[in-house]
Amino acid sequence: MRESSSAWVRNRNTVRYTPKSLGSVSQTVILGVLVLVVGLIYVTQGTKATGFDYELSKVESEIAELEAKKEDLAVERARLTSIASNNQSTVAANMEVAEVSGYAE
Repeated sequence: MRESSSAWVRNRNTVRYTPKSLGSVSQTVILGVLVLVVGLIYVTQGTKATGFDYELSKVESEIAELEAKKEDLAVERARLTSIASNNQSTVAANMEVAEVSGYAE
């Protein structure tokens, strides 16, 4: 006696397995999380670049400041060299010391 197709048959599974897949809500949530992660990575890289820009500006301002000091020191050196060479010249040694004789009233 054969039974209908829904009957239990020897060496057959009685449970039908269906493949599991993600639903549309799950797919949307996963996509949202991925977009959020990529956005966070983008923002962190942008802030790193801004931090490097601030450091570069700081170093450039220090360079400009040191160049200005170098120019001031070059002027001071020229002045001191000029004074030293004038003190050693024979023309300056033969000059008389200037004195204030009085004021005209």
